[in-house]
Amino acid sequence: MPFVKKKMYAEKKQKAFLFLINELGYTQREAQRFISKGRVLVNGEKMLKTAGEVEGEFEFIYFEPITKGLVPNHVDEEFVLFDKPSGVLIHPQTKKTPYSLIDELKYQFGRDANIAHRIDQETSGLVLCAKNKTSERELKMMFQERDMKKKYLAIVHGELKEEICMEEPLLRTKAESAIVRMVVKVDKTGKASKTDFKPLKYFPHANMTLVECSPHTGRQHQIRVHLFHMKHPIVGDPVYGQSEENMIKFLDKVLTPEDRIQLSGANRLLLHANELEFSLYGKDYHFLSKVDFLDVVDKSLGLKLK
Repeated sequence: MPFVKKKMYAEKKQKAFLFLINELGYTQREAQRFISKGRVLVNGEKMLKTAGEVEGEFEFIYFEPITKGLVPNHVDEEFVLFDKPSGVLIHPQTKKTPYSLIDELKYQFGRDANIAHRIDQETSGLVLCAKNKTSERELKMMFQERDMKKKYLAIVHGELKEEICMEEPLLRTKAESAIVRMVVKVDKTGKASKTDFKPLKYFPHANMTLVECSPHTGRQHQIRVHLFHMKHPIVGDPVYGQSEENMIKFLDKVLTPEDRIQLSGANRLLLHANELEFSLYGKDYHFLSKVDFLDVVDKSLGLKLK
């Protein structure tokens, strides 16, 4: 388990955040954030006041990364690139999450390494990670300012015949039957969103199209929702294109793999982050995923698309 409860000892009364700074090397911001999240326990009770004090024995819940041997796509002086498998979370959802990409990153490159952007759990492909706090700020700003060019590959239902630039605004709203879960829909009151879609190859025997997707904005589920709105949902999408009942079954993890294949066409979302292009510290970079997406698709669908 990445989150571990460890017994600590403070010889003299002191602010808890100062103990975490001096003894464990965290920054003040990190230490106070951990305390506010209830990761310091005194007599088994969570300390929530960031100015709280410790003396003698107490417990600290800290993140201890594990590895599953995921080899980076590329390692640079300032950053590292992973080809994330489908099904792997970027960050743990709860303290009980057994493994996420942040585990692999921090296990291999240290505590200061951090992930610069997000892709969905079910989306596979390139994830850019910073090796230190300085490059983290630079990379996150590039994504925020849209200075990062990204291209995805998707297998969609039906034949997409022409290139399309989709600029429908997207609104994140609560699903009626999923009180705390968020879904996204096209809505005129939503945020401006833009994605270019280019059909690469149509597979008539499967009635599916391989599509290159180039998002200009970074809205949640942007590619998935735009394709669904175009009536070409991504094969394997368990949310967009499904009934609310089946969507809730998936979110509650009670939808069987067999039912998912029957409903959506595949046992995973067939969306892959395939390409990244950016400039950093005066140097230009252009990366392609080392994963053969059509091989992945063939294995997932049991079809011969190549």
